[in-house]
Amino acid sequence: MSTSDAPAAAPPQEPGLKRVIGPKLLILFVIGDILGTGIYATTGKVAGKVGGALWLPFAIGFVVALLTAASYVELVGKYPKAAGAALYTQKAFKVPFLTFIIAFMVMCSGLSSASAAARAFSGDYLAEFTEAVPPTLIAVLFILALAALNLRGVSESVKTNVVLTLVELSGLLVILTIGAYAVLAGDGEPSRLGEFQATGTGYALLTSVLGATALGFFAFVGFEDSVNMAEETKDPVRTFPRAIFTGVAVTGTIYVLVALVSSLLVDYRALEKSSGPLLEVVKAGGLDFPPRLFALIALFAVTNSALINIMMASRLCYGMANERILPKGMARVLPRRRTPVVGIVFVSLLAIGLVATGEIEGLGDTTAFLLLCVFAVVNVAVLVLRRAPVDHPHFRTPTALPVLGAITAIILASPLADRPADVYIRAGVLLAIGIGLWVVNKLVLKARGEE
Repeated sequence: MSTSDAPAAAPPQEPGLKRVIGPKLLILFVIGDILGTGIYATTGKVAGKVGGALWLPFAIGFVVALLTAASYVELVGKYPKAAGAALYTQKAFKVPFLTFIIAFMVMCSGLSSASAAARAFSGDYLAEFTEAVPPTLIAVLFILALAALNLRGVSESVKTNVVLTLVELSGLLVILTIGAYAVLAGDGEPSRLGEFQATGTGYALLTSVLGATALGFFAFVGFEDSVNMAEETKDPVRTFPRAIFTGVAVTGTIYVLVALVSSLLVDYRALEKSSGPLLEVVKAGGLDFPPRLFALIALFAVTNSALINIMMASRLCYGMANERILPKGMARVLPRRRTPVVGIVFVSLLAIGLVATGEIEGLGDTTAFLLLCVFAVVNVAVLVLRRAPVDHPHFRTPTALPVLGAITAIILASPLADRPADVYIRAGVLLAIGIGLWVVNKLVLKARGEE
């Protein structure tokens, strides 16, 4: 065969991501992604909304999380790519603006979550060590410190995340041990477990429980981020169903038990007033566990959550800029560190703005609201994409689950959840900033003839 008849050489391909995450490691990663600020910081605020029946919102949130987790499991099995909700939205609806909105909402949910963590860090947990610096200043400095770490190129491996997960989990196991001791010793007030804060009509009780569930759902977010590890997981089609369901089940069970112990040992009014509610449980328990040691574990937990969320948000901003969805300048990186400097600065400024204008409850509620909106779209996307089969077997959730997932997400995101108006305003302002950047980018591309 002559040279001219030889087939053309295939163009060189970029090397793919290395598949190093096995089933056990992925389960621990999912658990570590969910654990953190939510349960350590917002338990008291949930109690303030519902009363002594603190366990109920977490139990309902557990069910809602499982419904949406089932949709993510089907979609990551069908499309084992590292893009998450934005990928599923684009494939299902093929509306670039909607895809952008979903991606920007995911980014903003990470920022409001990091800001809630900053507020939790600067509250009662830190007060065990010092009260010399104003909490708002500490929270702002906390965000700046995370930004500095990001600029230096912080990269935590999944194996490091396992260590961090075990430390965070140890704090919750301390709470459960204290609860078991209290039950065996006959301490606590079991009657509180059936008390509701709302009085009057059944509607008041319903909105109270829905509002508490919507806020408590903040504790369950994180499992949706694990789908971004699909391209680094061994056999993701088989591995993800067990990992996500196990991760949500383990954390959900722990959360419900922690809520039961918290209400059993501490009156809901005392929990509501504290920005470190689990510290109140440690102090009220019969075991002599050092409060400062528990406060240190809690500070570690909220710091890790905030760092992961800031990193996620800055990389998502960088990715959208590289795709020319946001202005190209936002994809600029530091020459030596190779970190997305403009993205880090942008998301850090937004996070500081959130810290300066919100408290733990409002910021946590904003995170939950944004992700509930995203989850509603993802649950619908599952049903739409049933019309586009793929050529490999994958997990298929029963049709009723995404339907219920979409309905429950919409209900918890609606005004029925009795959330303050500032949550909607805060989310609206964040989206307005994103839409403004999107419009500016479109105009620039059009002016350059690149549209």
